[in-house]
Amino acid sequence: MNTPEPTAPQPEPDLQHSPAGRLFKWIEQGLLMLAAIMTLVAAGTEVWSVYQRGSIVLADILLMFLYTEVIAMIAVFYTGKGSSFVFPIFIAITAIARLIVLQGKDMDAENVVYEASAILLLAVAALVMGRVRSD
Repeated sequence: MNTPEPTAPQPEPDLQHSPAGRLFKWIEQGLLMLAAIMTLVAAGTEVWSVYQRGSIVLADILLMFLYTEVIAMIAVFYTGKGSSFVFPIFIAITAIARLIVLQGKDMDAENVVYEASAILLLAVAALVMGRVRSD
């Protein structure tokens, strides 16, 4: 019996070192840098606005947390440390909290419950993702 000789597995192409892989990496790096610059400009504009107004309100502080979390998410992309999936959840939680603060006392109580429930759901999701990533 003549059995065919097994062929050696072919190595997978290294997409990171291909021209297309390098192009997409450059695009990714450029867009991340642009996002960082835009976030820093927005944060600077907010600080200038607070300075001109002469007072700080809770909405300003929450907005600065949003900017900080965006910068942290970009840093995670560059360093590769941490779970980049959790940062958008933190950003969403902060954004909803800021929305609640901005709407103030005029907001319907039912909407507050919905938005608080959304924050709780996002917090549970972040907790679950943190546990899954650490296992």
